[in-house]
Amino acid sequence: MTHEEFARRIVAMQGTLYRVSCTLLPQLCDREDAVQSAIEKAWCKQATLKDESRLQAWMIRILINECHAIHRSRRREIPMDILPDTPAPPGADPDLYRFFTALPDKLRLPMVLFYLEGHEIKDIAAILHLPTGTIKSRLARGREMMRRNKAFEEVQDL
Repeated sequence: MTHEEFARRIVAMQGTLYRVSCTLLPQLCDREDAVQSAIEKAWCKQATLKDESRLQAWMIRILINECHAIHRSRRREIPMDILPDTPAPPGADPDLYRFFTALPDKLRLPMVLFYLEGHEIKDIAAILHLPTGTIKSRLARGREMMRRNKAFEEVQDL
């Protein structure tokens, strides 16, 4: 396979590579880095590709390895829940802000979109590409956590 043919086929599969990286990495910058590194490695190692018809599978495997490498490097970073609390934005209720930042990621976004941004459940489901039942259950779990949090604070005040 010539360099031009290789480059043309890689450019044609960039969408696929990006979608695969989206399933493995949460941050946009990490996804872009993984795709770029995978393409660079494939370019340098294209002579090792034995079967040209397996190019896409070969590229995806390289990309998956790059995504795992980024995950390993991120493990050395300090998680956000260990960092000190950031102050609430001006005009925001500090207790409510602290509650929302303490929620798990999968509950936080539906709660914020529903209660703070005012979106309907069906709109949130469309935005997050999730079934409406999933959005409803996440909102219910978030509300339950809020009720438990309030009860916990009232007990501590006594």
